[in-house]
Amino acid sequence: VKVFEEERELTVMLLVDVSASDGTGSKGQLKKDLITELCAVLAFSAIQNNDKIGVLFFSDRVEKFIPPKKGKSHILRIIRTLLNFEPQHKDTNITEALNYLSGVIKKKSTAFIISDFLDYNYEKAIKIANKRHDLVALRINDELENEIPNIGLIQILDPETGKTVWFDSANKKSQIEYKANAQRFADSTNSTLKKAGIDSAVIYTNKPFVKPLVQLFKRREGSK
Repeated sequence: VKVFEEERELTVMLLVDVSASDGTGSKGQLKKDLITELCAVLAFSAIQNNDKIGVLFFSDRVEKFIPPKKGKSHILRIIRTLLNFEPQHKDTNITEALNYLSGVIKKKSTAFIISDFLDYNYEKAIKIANKRHDLVALRINDELENEIPNIGLIQILDPETGKTVWFDSANKKSQIEYKANAQRFADSTNSTLKKAGIDSAVIYTNKPFVKPLVQLFKRREGSK
């Protein structure tokens, strides 16, 4: 019975993006607050299923790794760390996080990548990692990243690079270009995830996350 139970036990890993862009948010809440809520829900869901759960915090490098374990005290430790964690770096490197995951977790796990995916050139790494693990992508998005309302001339800061640009939100051509660039990035990200065979959902900072999560899990159940 013990051997059977060990075979049935799942390992759930949360790959949590803690880069500077997750400190942004125009409506509802900040990305990092939404990520914390999502992680808490997934962590408590794992403990309900008697699964082990671990967390990997990453920016442009792995900032912290909490090995998977069971138990309420372990879950509470994860929640405390999520609430209080202060990253040392600002950029995003998904490849670094995936390579680390494959290095430390040898047994197949279900790994949730919770990020805004503001990164490039991770296609190869995500394909390789998905062969070893069951990857699920939760893409965090804010409406201001897709479209800026007409509020005149504004200064936009990239929190990861620290660079600022002036943007004329009253200019219709600028509005169209901004929206088109956002759509191209979203399409590129979705295409990368789809080609790698990864289930994904987009979670918005100003909308309840329960519905897209439920829809995601229903799709996953239907595909099995």
